[in-house]
Amino acid sequence: MKRLFIITILLLAAMFVAGPALAQELIIFPSQGQSDDQMEQDKYACYQWAKKETGFDPMEVPKATAPPPKEEPKKGGLVRGAALGAAVGGIVDGSDGAKKGAAAGGVVGGAKRRSQVRGQQQKEQQWAQEQAAQYSQKRNTYNRAYAACLEGKGYTVK
Repeated sequence: MKRLFIITILLLAAMFVAGPALAQELIIFPSQGQSDDQMEQDKYACYQWAKKETGFDPMEVPKATAPPPKEEPKKGGLVRGAALGAAVGGIVDGSDGAKKGAAAGGVVGGAKRRSQVRGQQQKEQQWAQEQAAQYSQKRNTYNRAYAACLEGKGYTVK
């Protein structure tokens, strides 16, 4: 649970840092001689309009959806594998077979547990990438709306 919390915090921090860089901040030029005061008023009006139109507020803290449920790997894979290997090895080849079977079963059980942990990590990483992509898409849509509004008010936007 602690690890998931840390991943979520890192994702949100990455969105704050990478979001503006990915979204390419706009450069606004008052091409019709608008004053600084007029430009600030127009920028705020366009911010309000673009926010309403897109449902995205670049000033708001990004909200992530619920992460994938944590699937705890089954405990005792190593022990269970060793026990099963010992039982099979003991039946097939006596006590020496039991020792070899326990070792082989332990290796298989441990590998299975590591595979489950890697699978969970991949799910968490995929979730984080999806969250970042969704944020970037929403930010880009907002930027397009904001730029369209400013252009309609006589500004050059790049």
